[in-house]
Amino acid sequence: MGGMACRILNPHGSRRVLVTKELPGELWLERLAATDCRVEVCQTSAILSHDDLIDAIGESCQGAIGQLTEPWDEQLFDAFARAGGAAYSNYAVGYNNVDVAAATARGIPVGNTPGVLTETTAELAVALTFAAARRIVEGSRFLTAGEYHAWLPTLFQGELLWRRTLGVIGAGRIGSAYARMMVEGHRMDLVYYDPHGNDQLEAHLSAFNEFLMDQGEDPVGVHRALTLDEVLNKADVVSVHTILDDSTFHLIDAGRLALMKPHAILVNAARGPLVDERALVEHARTHPDFRAGLDVFEHEPDVEPGLLELPNIVAIPHLGSATGWTREGMATLAATNVAAVLQGWPAWSDPDDIDLFLSEAPPAAAPSIVNATELGLPTVGPEDRAGDSRPARRSP
Repeated sequence: MGGMACRILNPHGSRRVLVTKELPGELWLERLAATDCRVEVCQTSAILSHDDLIDAIGESCQGAIGQLTEPWDEQLFDAFARAGGAAYSNYAVGYNNVDVAAATARGIPVGNTPGVLTETTAELAVALTFAAARRIVEGSRFLTAGEYHAWLPTLFQGELLWRRTLGVIGAGRIGSAYARMMVEGHRMDLVYYDPHGNDQLEAHLSAFNEFLMDQGEDPVGVHRALTLDEVLNKADVVSVHTILDDSTFHLIDAGRLALMKPHAILVNAARGPLVDERALVEHARTHPDFRAGLDVFEHEPDVEPGLLELPNIVAIPHLGSATGWTREGMATLAATNVAAVLQGWPAWSDPDDIDLFLSEAPPAAAPSIVNATELGLPTVGPEDRAGDSRPARRSP
């Protein structure tokens, strides 16, 4: 693989699969080995450049598993196609780094890893919310610096979120899971913005309200806002869970930050460029009661100068999916996408229903191919396995 160090697994396999980073667990490798794949895993923690990736693909490469940090563009898919590339999968649910149209034009299916990240990422957003609200990082730094000498009534007062208003921007899988955790756990009123709405979420919280009233508790408010600005005006916490595209780039800019309450909390565990980081630095600097919890950054791994020095910013290095169960599940899904395509299997029709693929006896299908329709790939779904017994979800 050029001059790059790699680890070779199943060296006598007839199909070569490039994996650009070490992946956790073993099931992913078993899936590829069972498909007679020779697996070559890059042994660098650095982000691979365009030239690195072309060099790693080489002259013969039938499958690849890449990372969100890598530029899989038209030129790269040209090189991959020339090498016999037939299946690519992103080790992520998002695929902003992938030129899907370029892959489709070359007949290459593109996989991703949905479903398995939902609760894990939502939990991380909850953790960021309370770390910011209760000034956890500030308090920890104060203690470790040896500055704690006595309990004081005024020491690090934060925000109580019980029965306050939660704003969610983007009520997809992760946004809905986060909303349920915060509303059910902390009785927060919900105001959310999503162009498509979420009837399932609203029905779920309606049933939750029936439970609350049966218990003699006041119901929570649930409201779909017609505009993003309405969420920003009303919410004490605003958590962003939208996709990243041209319409959502810098969705939260200086003007929209100014619409938020002075004591509001902004959470971003989705995509860095959704927030204008320079504007955020200025807003946080001039509004000391405002707080933000960030897992992602606009120019990752670089961070806007001044951001990390602000006491009202909680920032962590893209840990949204960082639990063992989830990261191993992502590896299994990515590898299964590649293995299934190389065997000529159909695409799964319901990428949200992926628990079956984490079992020892998965369906004979690719769990999530984002361009399956464009490529005219056949599909199968749960209805095609009506006689099967559904395996239990693996424990984390």
